[in-house]
Amino acid sequence: MKITLNPDVEIVNTVKEGLKQTGGYCPCRRDRTEENKCMCQEFKAQIADPDFEGFCHCMLYYKSKE
Repeated sequence: MKITLNPDVEIVNTVKEGLKQTGGYCPCRRDRTEENKCMCQEFKAQIADPDFEGFCHCMLYYKSKE
């Protein structure tokens, strides 16, 4: 398993700017809860899933199975 940033630099910069503006909460979600603080609970669960390969909700991180 490997976690990497999205190779699209524009997306990474946009999401990181959004994280700065929201105090570390996913800029793609309305609710400012601990579950939505980056790295969000949804992606942590996807990391734990051995069959999951793909991006987190906001497309900042990518989990590969390699």
